Amino acid sequence: MKTKRIGFTTSLPVEVLYAAGHFPIDLNNIFLSQDSSAHIHKAELKGFPRSLCSWIKGNFSSALSSDLDEVIGIVQGDCSNSSSLLEMIAEEEIDIYRFSFPPQKEYAALDAEISRLEEHYGVSRKLTLETKAWLDEIRRKLIELDKLCYSDRKVSGRDNHLWLVNSSDFQGDPARFERELDEFLYQARASKPLPTRLRLGYLGVPPIFRDLYDVISEQGGDVLFNEVQRQFSMPHLKQDIVEQYLIYTYPYSVLDRLKDIKEQIQLRDLQAIVAYTQAFCHLQIDNLLLKKHIKLPFLNLEGELPEKLDSRTILRLESFFEVHS
Repeated sequence: MKTKRIGFTTSLPVEVLYAAGHFPIDLNNIFLSQDSSAHIHKAELKGFPRSLCSWIKGNFSSALSSDLDEVIGIVQGDCSNSSSLLEMIAEEEIDIYRFSFPPQKEYAALDAEISRLEEHYGVSRKLTLETKAWLDEIRRKLIELDKLCYSDRKVSGRDNHLWLVNSSDFQGDPARFERELDEFLYQARASKPLPTRLRLGYLGVPPIFRDLYDVISEQGGDVLFNEVQRQFSMPHLKQDIVEQYLIYTYPYSVLDRLKDIKEQIQLRDLQAIVAYTQAFCHLQIDNLLLKKHIKLPFLNLEGELPEKLDSRTILRLESFFEVHS
């Protein structure tokens, strides 16, 4: 069977793709690692409106520039624009596939959806689980990395973010990813603890801002909890792949996210929250509930373009740190 380059729009059971011998690519990571502004501009030249979320435009252009054989769009459990995005990608003569996280969050419904994905790629559940066991060995090391961040204070919030966010696809090469992770962990274990700073939680999707973590550090804080990035790394390892993706909070209700967030606030002794939402995103509504139910200083940031922080946002961060540090 030919090895396919398969793009996807957010985390899904990537075990199935690796079990089939394919090369999975998280389009979001491609978008931010390349000339992001050019990707947005190319999408707008194709007719995408300026008021549409930059991630959708970036995913579209990233898919066209990455020599893909197929794109999997998560059409339930992620952005409401994903289905239309797939139609535009199909117009460019790239095969598409729709995957859903059933909103009812029932075992049988998700099992059927994963089975359909396995059938599409000619993979048995046995092979999927064998591949999952391999990837879970890497995920255990990411759990250690996360603890080195919030407990031992030997990993910065920025490095924590980068490693966890890239676990969505293991950069297309889990073996290389693991070798580089082993080297990073070796150095981190031997390092001295970082200075004591304001202990922050970061909530929401990974930021489109390029320097958010650097500015937070300059202001005297450090992110000891990267909510969604941590979810990409599958921190609650289950042997059953269906159970694994039922406990994965991102595609489901904000109440599922809130339960996990509150547990991590207590575990990590967090002192304040920085929450991020993308402009024009429905998740802005979820943040209203998060702010209501989280009894910590709470700063909500909104971003639109892949660029450095604007002066207004920097001023808001400065004011927040001045009051709560």
